[in-house]
Amino acid sequence: MPVRTRRGGLLLVAAAFGLCAVPVFAAPSPGAKAPAPRTKAKVAKRKAVKPPPAVATAPLPEPVRSPDAARLIAWIASSHDNGKSPYIVIDKQAASLSLFRADGSFVGETPVLLGIGIGDESSPGVGAKKLEDIGPAERTTPAGRFVAKFGRAFGNQRVLWVDYANSVALHAVITTHKKERRVERLLSPTPDDNRISFGCINVGTRFYTSKISTLFGKSGGIVYILPESTPLETVFPRVRLLPYLDPAANEVPS
Repeated sequence: MPVRTRRGGLLLVAAAFGLCAVPVFAAPSPGAKAPAPRTKAKVAKRKAVKPPPAVATAPLPEPVRSPDAARLIAWIASSHDNGKSPYIVIDKQAASLSLFRADGSFVGETPVLLGIGIGDESSPGVGAKKLEDIGPAERTTPAGRFVAKFGRAFGNQRVLWVDYANSVALHAVITTHKKERRVERLLSPTPDDNRISFGCINVGTRFYTSKISTLFGKSGGIVYILPESTPLETVFPRVRLLPYLDPAANEVPS
């Protein structure tokens, strides 16, 4: 008959063929808390977050423009002369720039600085001259339709080339020569003091960086510059076709 005895926390069962060790667990002490029952970990399910509904933004109101600028903009929109490119319309007499997306939607308007010379054509060979050799009468901003793209100018400056052959570019306002007061000229309420450059078009830095560079940066676009001493139809003869184009698209904004 086996004999039961305790030794070192083990219950020794003596049998005829030897000893077999069986573990013995100590009883819990009085007052001890019973272990909490094991429960399956709850996995929190993440609810799919729906994106906020798109809010339709109202189109920017069109500013009051000169009759020639309004006609040109209406003709571009109705004839799709810009193709699939964004475009700029510069009114030299008002010293203003209007920016449009490729679909014709209005992005914004900003004042510009222009060439100090009055005229609608570049002087022959002016693009090959040094700045100090260009006389005041030669410092004109030419009128016309230009395919513009970004590129590098003197000093590795990145500019929007409007007329590369005649060194006419559109860029952020230059502040190197403090006496020229170019920033103050841009901020003045009148276009009378906006003629100061050698022919290039100067734009406020914020508008240039956030809007023009964004739209024109990849593939460029079209720049239309209205004349100031030549009839509009002479520079843009196809504007005459405006009355015969889609009536719904060629309404001239007032």
